[in-house]
Amino acid sequence: MKEWKPEVLISDIGMPEEDGYELIRKGACAPLKQGGQVLAVALTAYARQEDRERALSSGYQVHVPKPVEPNELVISVASLTDKKE
Repeated sequence: MKEWKPEVLISDIGMPEEDGYELIRKGACAPLKQGGQVLAVALTAYARQEDRERALSSGYQVHVPKPVEPNELVISVASLTDKKE
């Protein structure tokens, strides 16, 4: 994210080596010029209320549980970019 600054990051939480919590921590804490404070969607099979709360408190703005309908994901991303403008 230092070289490419996405408008929105969509990330799974359960990934090998580095989970989505670590990824968002690094991205959210980085300086703005290095891609910090990126808008982010947690797309994950961790669907309990406590999982949602953890994702949101970790830096994700939206928590979308799997399986997800494609239109739901599009709406989630659009809602983030609309708020940014």
